[in-house]
Amino acid sequence: MVLREMVMNAAMATAHQKSPPVGATLGATQGGLDPRIAECRRLVSRKALWSAGASLVPIPGLDIAADVAVLMSLLQQINERFGLTQAQIEALSPDRKALAFKAMTTVGSGLIGSAITRELVLRVLRTVGVRLTAKQMTRYIPLAGQALSAALAYSAMRYVCYQHINDCARVASMLALPSPHSAKAK
Repeated sequence: MVLREMVMNAAMATAHQKSPPVGATLGATQGGLDPRIAECRRLVSRKALWSAGASLVPIPGLDIAADVAVLMSLLQQINERFGLTQAQIEALSPDRKALAFKAMTTVGSGLIGSAITRELVLRVLRTVGVRLTAKQMTRYIPLAGQALSAALAYSAMRYVCYQHINDCARVASMLALPSPHSAKAK
């Protein structure tokens, strides 16, 4: 019970930290932050708790497998919310498609408009390799180590996904793409 409370407190403390900045005009609407950004951040915070929970299970490799599965799902959902999945980009007119590829190149993200594969996710996880290595090492410290491992898992997942959200928001703003959900409502 104490371990669970420590993990939840660490995760909630991380959740209330300031998120990575989005440019002054990026993702802004007249009503404030782009609703897609806020929606994706809420989704990431919820799913990152799953990653943290998997870190508590003392089965070697389970946490990495869970991180890969959660990231594959999250990255695809984020792309979809911004209208930037592979299928959505292929459906654009040839001019808009060329502009989309130029915007993706400018942003430098290999995750936008791509099929999200296990190999791609593992490559992304290497960007937060220090945190993941620390997470693996802290698991061997009784109780406090598992709590720290869960907090590191949460923060690493959140960092990777928030970077992707920011990249998607930049590309969507360059293309002036409306939300796929708002387009369906019209």
